[in-house]
Amino acid sequence: MKLNFTKMQGLSNDFIVIENLDNSINVDLIDIPQLSNRYLGIGFDQLLVVGSTERVGIDFNYRIFNADGQEVQQCGNGARCFALYVFEKKLTNKRKLNVETLNGDIELNINHSSSVTVNMGKPEFIPSKIPANFESQNKKYTIDGKELGVLSMGNPHAVILANNIAILEIDKTAEDIQNSGYFPEGVNVGFMQINSHSNISLRVYERGVGETQACGTGACAAVVYGVENNLLDKKVRVSLPGGDLEINYEKGSEVFMTGPAEFVFEGSVEI
Repeated sequence: MKLNFTKMQGLSNDFIVIENLDNSINVDLIDIPQLSNRYLGIGFDQLLVVGSTERVGIDFNYRIFNADGQEVQQCGNGARCFALYVFEKKLTNKRKLNVETLNGDIELNINHSSSVTVNMGKPEFIPSKIPANFESQNKKYTIDGKELGVLSMGNPHAVILANNIAILEIDKTAEDIQNSGYFPEGVNVGFMQINSHSNISLRVYERGVGETQACGTGACAAVVYGVENNLLDKKVRVSLPGGDLEINYEKGSEVFMTGPAEFVFEGSVEI
């Protein structure tokens, strides 16, 4: 069959979006690793699926698949692309949307500047709900001698503080943490450099993908970790390799992420 898709990107974190409102596409039959290959396929970090829902008060169903084919609970940069897609494709005329995900419902607000603000919900710190194999909840943990914060933003994150992330070789450290046995569903590993109380630099090594140009949930997790440890203000600009995001978080509250989303091209492929 022929699969129609739209290529989008948010801070160079790239996606293909497919529309499946009538459930005519069996996503399980798509060879996602083949399609995501940047030499033999389309090339993307995640596949996003626009689906329908019968729930009152919910506008769409939002599914996310990593490049390795694993379905995941949340993707902040993808959520912004999802919102702009359904609005620009006239699938809705609302600028405020409620969509259901594998991890629960999220609220998307499409701004007039074509940026999108996402209510990412409250962070989760209880190890069993992240999930992470720690006996008790703490603000900091130690794995292989490295101190880090661990929390979920709908998907699991580990955050490591560093003085100069530009010179770090992050691959081995991230893979060691991912393979440490503490994270039964894998983990995204963020390396955070604090520039001021209102600005950080961040690199993220995502599960099933590797290092990406940007990670929305990773930016949220880093700011939450910084705020919870009194290192950051409640409003922080996060500088990622692909660009900047604005994250707002107060202790005990929800996390709000604002950033851009863009269309790249459209096409079709035989599957």
